[in-house]
Amino acid sequence: MTEAAAPEGQPYDPRILVFSTNNISDPGIDLAGSSHMHYSPRVMVINLPCTSAVKPGWIVYAMEQGFDGVFIAADGEECAYLPDCAQRTSGIMQTAQDLLVEKGFEPQRVRMAAICSVCAEPFTKYMHEYATALSGLGPSRKATS
Repeated sequence: MTEAAAPEGQPYDPRILVFSTNNISDPGIDLAGSSHMHYSPRVMVINLPCTSAVKPGWIVYAMEQGFDGVFIAADGEECAYLPDCAQRTSGIMQTAQDLLVEKGFEPQRVRMAAICSVCAEPFTKYMHEYATALSGLGPSRKATS
């Protein structure tokens, strides 16, 4: 699925899939919404118990289905499930970037940052910055035919 480019003079508004965690990043993202902080309505959030549960193939699949970027709102060192969650999630990011390149996508289409339960403003800022970066790349499509 591809979308038409934005009208001339207007930036492209990318579709972003966010993987978030139930206990740590979700409350921060919810706080952004309940505080009426603005970020694109084209951001979709899927929550999981732990970011180390994200499968690199899911990221590639999201790109193939028309998302322009995937953002992992990681727990950092606060994960209640695994003491090495941050290291595991970092490995998932590297594998996902490698897979994206193999499939013809730019590796910059996946990004990760630690988001805590009170990180509404940082989350909103990340979404604005990431949307701007993705807008510069244009709609997600294979870089090579």
